[in-house]
Amino acid sequence: MPASAPRGDLRPPSIEADEKTTLVAFLDYLREAVVAKALGVDDQQARRAGVKSGTSLLGIVKHLTAVERNWFVWAYLGEGVTLADDQAPPDAAETAAELIAAYRAAVARSNEIVRGCTDLSRPGARSLRETDPPTMRWVLVHMVEETARHAGHADILREQIDGSTGR
Repeated sequence: MPASAPRGDLRPPSIEADEKTTLVAFLDYLREAVVAKALGVDDQQARRAGVKSGTSLLGIVKHLTAVERNWFVWAYLGEGVTLADDQAPPDAAETAAELIAAYRAAVARSNEIVRGCTDLSRPGARSLRETDPPTMRWVLVHMVEETARHAGHADILREQIDGSTGR
């Protein structure tokens, strides 16, 4: 992926809407912040670990792809028989473009599931934890928290690569 100018700082969405619309708007804002950090650097830079734990921009993208599938598809809908491995590092053959496309596809599927939910208080089919299945409200809030945390990590990793900052 060729280098390009960073997108600059974007403020959170200005929205005054119902709860579901607001939660999805903030989650989408954070999702795109993660993608923006992985765009504009070459695959080698995006794959390079910026910290001792091995975290990289593409590792974050791949992790969040699995987390989206696990919470929305596997847990909430109850589809699938195996969980996606949310700790798997990017394979050597996986490109940034492929990983970002997979993340965007997972996000689109998650948003489709949310659109089909008419009651945020309804529990899902199963849980990824030793608890009762969480409600869609809980899954959305958790995904805002999870994605925000990793967006912050991506901010730092991208700044280490080329000095770019901003949301």
